[in-house]
Amino acid sequence: MTPLERVRSRAAQLMAVHLGDGSWSFAFDHAKTRAGQCDFARHRITVSRHLAVRFSDDDVDQVLLHEIAHALAGSRAGHGPTWRRTAAAIGYTGSRLYDGPVASELAPWVGTCPAGHEHFRYRTPTRLLACAMCSRRFDARNVITWNRRPAEERRATA
Repeated sequence: MTPLERVRSRAAQLMAVHLGDGSWSFAFDHAKTRAGQCDFARHRITVSRHLAVRFSDDDVDQVLLHEIAHALAGSRAGHGPTWRRTAAAIGYTGSRLYDGPVASELAPWVGTCPAGHEHFRYRTPTRLLACAMCSRRFDARNVITWNRRPAEERRATA
């Protein structure tokens, strides 16, 4: 079974347990920096196909439980107290945001600050950005220089 098939299977199991009425569906999306999404308009939970192949089984469960908690708590709950209570009740133990690896090899823009820190962007940088690792506030001495990565260097993982 491929990693994506395992994720799809686990999504079906967890959604059946917690959202048993069958009104919610599951799909993969092409996100590169967020792990999952709860789409209330379509009643669909999605997981990034690029990040899912990097996840451990426990990480997959946590991403799915995070999004299922959103579905259960409702669209107005955000990451507030209702969502936190709902998430804890179904076994979610993570934080409100995904902080794992991103699909940086797919980023068309690679930036470097004068200190050598690398930064990745998936959309064309349109304004000056300074390295947040070098200074918490904008500092012109830490401006990031952007270079477009050739298409052949960007490769899909799934």
